[in-house]
Amino acid sequence: MGSGTIAMKVKFWGVRGSIPSPGPHTVKYGGNTLCLEVRLEDQKRRIIIDAGSGIRELGANPGTAGHFSTEIFLTHTHLDHILGLPFFAPIHHPDTRLKIYGPVTCEEDPLEDVIGGQLSYRYFPVRQHELGAKIEYIDLKAGTYELGQGVTLVTKYLNHPLLALGYRIEYGGKIICTAYDTEPFYNVFCSDPADPSYDAFLAAEGDRAARYENCRMEAFFKDADLLIHDGQYTQAEYDNGKRGWGHSPIEYVIAAAGRANVKRLALCHHDPQRTDTQLDELTQIFGNAKAAKGQITFFAREGQEVVV
Repeated sequence: MGSGTIAMKVKFWGVRGSIPSPGPHTVKYGGNTLCLEVRLEDQKRRIIIDAGSGIRELGANPGTAGHFSTEIFLTHTHLDHILGLPFFAPIHHPDTRLKIYGPVTCEEDPLEDVIGGQLSYRYFPVRQHELGAKIEYIDLKAGTYELGQGVTLVTKYLNHPLLALGYRIEYGGKIICTAYDTEPFYNVFCSDPADPSYDAFLAAEGDRAARYENCRMEAFFKDADLLIHDGQYTQAEYDNGKRGWGHSPIEYVIAAAGRANVKRLALCHHDPQRTDTQLDELTQIFGNAKAAKGQITFFAREGQEVVV
C-alpha cells in the first residue's frame, strides 16, 4: 500500500464483559458487551469480531442498510459474545449476506445450532429459519486462513473455560490482534512439596507447559500494531479468587505486550461492576506514560475509533 494509506480502522461498539452494564456509572466507557468492527478502507470491507450487545448499535448504522454483506468472527459462544445477534437489524433483511465464523468445540452441536439456540420461541420471537438474511456458518480451528484480497487471518486457542479463539488480522503491512476472553496459562498441578498430592515430575511438567503456552501467546501477538486484550482484573483482584475464571490481570498483559513489541494495547472486557471513575483511576495508573517503553496503553471505550 502507498505511503499514508489507511490499512485498517477499528471501532469499538462494545467493550464490557460478562453482561451488559448500562447506567449512570458506565456512560463514558460504555455498558455494551464485546463487539468490534474492523474496516478495510480501500476495499470498503467490514469485518466484525463478536456479536455482544454492542452489535445492535452497529446494525442501526446507516452503512449497514440495503445490500449488506459482511463477515462476523466469534471468539467463542458464551452469551455475552452472541446475545446481540438477534437484535442486529441486517439479519432480518433478505438482501443481507453474512458469513459467521466461530471455533469448533467438543460439543456435538454445530456452530449454526449453538448460535441458533437463542433464536427459538422460548427465548426470542423470531426463529432462525425465519430470518431474512442468508447466513453461512463456518467452523474455525487454530491455524492460518487466507480471507481473500490480501487479508490473512491467524487464529489461536486461548485459555478460557470454553474453547475460545484469538484473532490476528494481517493486511497492508499492519497487524491487529484480539486476545480475550483469556488468562495466563498456569501450572494446574500441585507445586507445594509439603502437600501430600505433590508430584515433582508433574509439578515440573506443569511449569514447563505453562511457560511454553505463554510464550506461544506472546508470539501470536508479536509486533502487533494494535492488540485488543482482556484486562478484566487487576493483579490483586486476580489473585483474590479470580484465577481460573478465564480473564487476565492488567499488569501481566502490559508486561507481555511489552515483551512482544506491541505498539498499542487496548484493554477491554471491562468487569461489569467497574465504573467510569474506577476505569479513569486505572488509566492514571497504567495508561500511556506508565506503560512499557514505546507502547501506548489505553482502556477501550465504546464508540472509540483507532486507525491502524
